[in-house]
Amino acid sequence: MDSFEWNKVFAALLAAAFVVLGVNFLAEELFHSNTPDKPGYALEGGATEEATTAAAAPTVESVDALLASADLAAGEKAGKKCAACHNFAEGAGNKVGPGLYGIVNRAIGVADGFGYSSAMKAYGAGKTWTYDELNGFLFKPKAHIKGTSMGFAGIKKTEQRAALIAYLRSLSADPAPLPGS
Repeated sequence: MDSFEWNKVFAALLAAAFVVLGVNFLAEELFHSNTPDKPGYALEGGATEEATTAAAAPTVESVDALLASADLAAGEKAGKKCAACHNFAEGAGNKVGPGLYGIVNRAIGVADGFGYSSAMKAYGAGKTWTYDELNGFLFKPKAHIKGTSMGFAGIKKTEQRAALIAYLRSLSADPAPLPGS
């Protein structure tokens, strides 16, 4: 093929590309729909977004009644899932996650030398890791503290959470009193 033939081939390809682009722009103009900032319709007297969100959130069963009789060995076994990211020994420091020695009743987001996410810092302002806080967080961390960087999915079984929390309570020179004590 001579160069004139190649020029015709390239011109045909270029013309086809312009036709496709032109049809695309034309279709966008004819069939364009504006996407609303907030999807859905506002209904008079309907449930508010907060009420809907709160109703959809799963209820976390309390572990308070189970803590006194919880199996510490089972809690230590459950804690092995956490050992990849957290230290349990006193003075062992932080890993990917903060050290968990003395976590029960410690202020949220204050482990020395650990860089907490902004979500954890904001959530934890003035709060402590009570039994209820630990229970909710361990049930589903990302639902309990929106924006947390903790990648753990959570522990759904109430008995396992109770055993783990009881084990975490035992990791202290002065364990926190049990609920109702």
